Amino acid sequence: MLNETVRKQFPILDQEVNEHSLVYLDSAATSQKPQSVIDALNEYYQRYNSNVHRGVHTLGTRATEGYEGAREKVKSFINANSIKEVIFMRGTTTAINTVAHSYGREKLSEGDEIVLTKMEHHSNIIPWQQVAKVTGATLKYLPLQEDGTISLDDVRELVTSKTKIVAMGHVSNVLGTINPIKEVAKIAHENGAVIVVDGAQSVPHMSVDVQELDVDFYAFSAHKMCGPTGIGVLYGKQHLLENMEPVEFGGEMIDFVNLYDSTWKELPWKFEGGTPIIAGAIGLGAAIDFLNDVGMEAIEEHEQELANYALEQMEQIDGITIFGPRERAGLVTFNLNDVHPHDTATALDSLGIAVRAGHHCAQPLMKELQVTATARASFYLYNSKKDVDQLVEGLRKTKEYFGDVF
Repeated sequence: MLNETVRKQFPILDQEVNEHSLVYLDSAATSQKPQSVIDALNEYYQRYNSNVHRGVHTLGTRATEGYEGAREKVKSFINANSIKEVIFMRGTTTAINTVAHSYGREKLSEGDEIVLTKMEHHSNIIPWQQVAKVTGATLKYLPLQEDGTISLDDVRELVTSKTKIVAMGHVSNVLGTINPIKEVAKIAHENGAVIVVDGAQSVPHMSVDVQELDVDFYAFSAHKMCGPTGIGVLYGKQHLLENMEPVEFGGEMIDFVNLYDSTWKELPWKFEGGTPIIAGAIGLGAAIDFLNDVGMEAIEEHEQELANYALEQMEQIDGITIFGPRERAGLVTFNLNDVHPHDTATALDSLGIAVRAGHHCAQPLMKELQVTATARASFYLYNSKKDVDQLVEGLRKTKEYFGDVF
């Protein structure tokens, strides 16, 4: 387990909520930020706030070095082949939409197929729905096994020569399922398809090597990995990105502009129209430094231990339903029988425990699970077994209270 010194680097956790010490179990929605990331953002705004790339003055040079230095850090963090494959965007949603609209609309036509899973976040469903409407392509969904995993046999059956895109989350934000991305990518490529991976719930929590996985596109967000909101990354193989058109046009992404035609900068800048997310990139770079200092293997091991401990303790509560496989990432989605998830979350909040309740932007999965909503506790490197113990005690009190009410 990671020691208490890690938690102490997150100032927001040192507070009381509703007269109880804060227990933050909502990192799958957004993670908290260590002091080093906060300091990096403050330093940018206080010491060298400036636009990037074209300025020749000192502040502009420092800003450019910070912004492009962050790109180098991302490249190393996910083992991209080149900085040309690392594009800064507003987040996972924007990154997937960019692939859908730039690659999908251009490459797909009537009769082509897009293969998804039923556990996808809305951000990895709706863009493909829109592409299918425009191109005449068909959406196909991999079925879920009873435990919330997918079967590679089903992948082999569903992915055919008609398949042009396979879109899949690396880790489910509801079930905690860790999908076999490398194996799915191999099947996709054998059938001439590309694979687009939503890595929002994986990059913060485990080592990700995009070359080892052999993915074509991979998207993730900074705010879930100790970085600031409003910035994320689209990784794409260089040869694919070079043959894609930008989806936003204006400053920064141009090479030459004439009255009736224009040309674009080389990768990665042709996809970064407008003033870029400079502070966000610098904050993301600081977050990567922090995560590297702690160690991704140590973080993954820590979260696995917490998830296993949470499952063991929560399964001892009568009248609780837990969703997802035994082997999972660091989150547990559950319902207390006869208690609405929002009531559960509200009751826990009164005890200073922050969990998330709702459909978690996965309404098709909720229908598959035959529920309207669930509660979710998600863990990160700053959580401990003590947090899990307080969650379990809070759930017992919640169950008791609503048992008395009804």
